[in-house]
Amino acid sequence: MLESKLERRLIGEILIERRLVTLAQLDHAIEAQKTTHSGSYIGEILISLGYVSEIDIVTALVLQCHLPYISVSQHQIDPQVKALIPSQVAWKNRLIPLDRIGNILSVVMLNPLNEHVRQEVERLTKCQIATFISTKSEIETVLKRLYGEEER
Repeated sequence: MLESKLERRLIGEILIERRLVTLAQLDHAIEAQKTTHSGSYIGEILISLGYVSEIDIVTALVLQCHLPYISVSQHQIDPQVKALIPSQVAWKNRLIPLDRIGNILSVVMLNPLNEHVRQEVERLTKCQIATFISTKSEIETVLKRLYGEEER
């Protein structure tokens, strides 16, 4: 049986269990989130503080969410699949359409837990979404390759 959202372990707990951060480092990041990094994910803050790497956070997300990791920079993306997601939507949500088989669209997302984004992509593409995760830097590199620079 899959864990419900309430039963899912927090990413900080996973990082502590794996001895990637200390409780003091996690507390520091949480305090920073409350003061100077409002709206940022705790993983992003831990990375910016130099406590962990991007791959450490992605690994913890894989354990937390039971979603597969994919090195998106190694994929060739079909132009027809790319066309399913407008540039603005891809950049705003940090997501990349990978492949489409029938009515199932494989998508790499920075935040695969954002149900609102999943529903938006399903509505936009009229496909069911199969979600993968990758690092922020890989996603942004591929977004630049696929869609060009982000429009501000």
